[in-house]
Amino acid sequence: MVSCITDCIEKPIRLCFESVGKFVGLHPWWFVTLPLALSAGLGGGFYFLNDLKSNDIVEQFTPKNGRAKVERRFFQETFPQIDSRFSIIRLNTDGVFASLIFTCQTNILSVAALEEIIRIDGEVRRITAARDARQFVFSDICASLNGRCNSNVMLDVLDYNASNIDIDNITYPEYCPSKFNCIHLGNIISEVEVDHNGVVRSAKAMKLIYYLQESNDTLEDAWLQGFVALLSNVTTSKTEVSYFTSISRQQEFEKSTQSVTELFAIAYFLAISFSIISCLRFDNVRNKAWVASLGVFSTAQAVLSGFGLLLLIKVPFVITVASSPFLILGIGIDDMFIMISSWQRTNIQDTVPKRMADTYREAAVSITITTLTDVLAFYLSYGNPFGSVQSFCLYAGTAVLFCYFYNITFFGACLALNGRREGANRHWLTCMKVPEEVPPGRSKVYTLCCVGGSYDRNTGTEEEHPMTLFFRKYYGPFLTTVWSQALVILIYLTYIAVSVYGCLQLKQGIDLRNLALDKSYIIQYYEAEKTYFDYYGPNVMLAINGTFPYWEESKRHQLESCFEQFQELDFVKNLSTSWLHSFEKYAEEHRINISSEGQFKIHLYEFLDRQPMLKQDVNITNNDIAASRLFLQTVVQNSNEKSILNSLRRTAESCPCPLLVYHPAFIYHDQYTVIGHVTLQTISVATLVMLLISLVLIPNPLCALWVAFAIASVILGVTGFMALLDVSLDSISMINLVISIGFSVDFSAHISYTFVSSTKPDVNERVVEAMTHLGYPILQGALSTIVGVVVLSASSSYIFRTFFTIVFLVITFGLLHGIAFIPVFLTFFGFCHK
Repeated sequence: MVSCITDCIEKPIRLCFESVGKFVGLHPWWFVTLPLALSAGLGGGFYFLNDLKSNDIVEQFTPKNGRAKVERRFFQETFPQIDSRFSIIRLNTDGVFASLIFTCQTNILSVAALEEIIRIDGEVRRITAARDARQFVFSDICASLNGRCNSNVMLDVLDYNASNIDIDNITYPEYCPSKFNCIHLGNIISEVEVDHNGVVRSAKAMKLIYYLQESNDTLEDAWLQGFVALLSNVTTSKTEVSYFTSISRQQEFEKSTQSVTELFAIAYFLAISFSIISCLRFDNVRNKAWVASLGVFSTAQAVLSGFGLLLLIKVPFVITVASSPFLILGIGIDDMFIMISSWQRTNIQDTVPKRMADTYREAAVSITITTLTDVLAFYLSYGNPFGSVQSFCLYAGTAVLFCYFYNITFFGACLALNGRREGANRHWLTCMKVPEEVPPGRSKVYTLCCVGGSYDRNTGTEEEHPMTLFFRKYYGPFLTTVWSQALVILIYLTYIAVSVYGCLQLKQGIDLRNLALDKSYIIQYYEAEKTYFDYYGPNVMLAINGTFPYWEESKRHQLESCFEQFQELDFVKNLSTSWLHSFEKYAEEHRINISSEGQFKIHLYEFLDRQPMLKQDVNITNNDIAASRLFLQTVVQNSNEKSILNSLRRTAESCPCPLLVYHPAFIYHDQYTVIGHVTLQTISVATLVMLLISLVLIPNPLCALWVAFAIASVILGVTGFMALLDVSLDSISMINLVISIGFSVDFSAHISYTFVSSTKPDVNERVVEAMTHLGYPILQGALSTIVGVVVLSASSSYIFRTFFTIVFLVITFGLLHGIAFIPVFLTFFGFCHK
């Protein structure tokens, strides 16, 4: 019953495409001019490209509605930053800053090294930025506290005199110049050696940070640009210096697109060359060189039309989209090879419309299956929370759809026009009529260049391509022998074992350094930061959200027990700043009663007036404490971002008090909490839809299940091997796993469909027939896709190299499934038949 239903759907589709093929064969010029006009019109959308580029890292590479973004809004509204009371730990965002890390293999605290640091610090402070014909230096636009620029405390301690290092007894990790003033040095100097009194004797690295006001982006950006220009030319002899600014990550990320622009021309040249070479025939009439070139041009039209349409309707263009034309190139050429293969199996004595009808009847359903799976794999993935993935999937899916449309229309018309040339026995290059047989007395050169049009007299089709002969006479029969099938199964089991092992090693989340080009200056900074400043983590904000009876001692004890739960976490060092503890200590020292609401609030106001910094941590609205916050000092040396974030949130949720934890870095860390299940959900839904399509269009449901099996198998392999190649699961590799779904269907669906549609009675004969018809086109399609993306392996951008790596894995494993694993597995089920 199921078989009848699927056949009843598949059969009308074949008949429909047969009519389309005949119509295209009768009116080819219509289908040449109209697609050209359409692509030219839609291509006008590229006028808006620069306006629609959307490469904001936070917006595109972190979850759109991530929990940390919601928490950030709460902290921004509840605890707004006060420009005149700048505090690093109280920043709700990354802030606007420039940073330096000085390193020295001996001692960064030697007088010579410190003199060099102080010299460069002076040069930084003299950097100017211009606005309205006025010059601004650092002191004019710096973030300030009590009218003074937020300074680098280590240099303040030395009073900007390197010789003072031998006088001041600086302790580590905290230095307390007075009873009420202690400075945490854990994130300022690193790899510190101290004596028995805890006094610093040497260190290997020092970090300086220059924070700016957040009032004028143009002015601040100009100063930061000047900072980068200065540091890119600075000379040092005693130290090594690496540098970074708050705009560096974004600027260096945007250079990635420019790094692949020149590769487009190389990719299309290689694709055209490969297509022509693989379609070359020694026969001067049957040569498909022009058809192959026009097939690549058809793919370029698809990119122009798909991208142009989305740009016209104002869809944001993210950097990840820049890799999709290389992919579309491979998909389009793959379909082109299938259509050429089907054309070559038609009877050359028939009219062009009849041959086109036969070509479409054989090829169109097959490429329809693969197009539907590719497009739906992309469109279904649009629902995930990463903007970079959404943009890629929308652009790639639309371009694949146009690719299919132009293959059916424009390329089909080119095939028909080429058929007319072949029917008139005209030369492929000169279009002049040539003899089919060699005239008497002609030279070998004449035979080679001026004779053509031969065909197989027995079948009425074009002469068999040597590769087709190889698949029919050698590879197909080889694949049906018992010992070769046993070898294939052994290879498959090894493949699965290695893949499962790799999946167990898979890391999650994007490393922000990978968004920059390999030779970017920020890579050196990231390396220095990881090497020297990876122990102490951020000061995490812990907010008591909502009104809370702080004056009730029992409630304070309850709150204190919650704080203790946080401090028991391995990565929490202590409560670094707490207005409540400071207030309790103040009340104890002054013997003040704070056990009633009225007394608590009266004395709190007095206390906060004396402690303006702590006043920023208490939100008092209508004489009620609406919310307050304190800070947790973390250490991250033996913990990862995901475990830290999840542990902090779980601990906050377990407390009876309404608590929230937040740090600006959590915006990036949120990806770790969703990437795994979002990827699994996307793949599962897409695989289910692919199965439904296969059940409808492949005339045997059991063989359609083999296609679903191929999807799961390829995705498993790609995931496992990408982990072994040190590629993490992030929003970039997620895109490629979506691609895996489409490509894993492509090759297996072609083979399964041809196997099921075969009229041969024996399963081995059906496998040989499937290999004969599609072995070479599938191989061509796989190689063409690799040729289309291979230039990305030379990119200096991690994003595009990762794209190549995973597409290479997808194509390799998809090809293995298409021409080895699935054919062998199909022979075990002889009932997989139409």
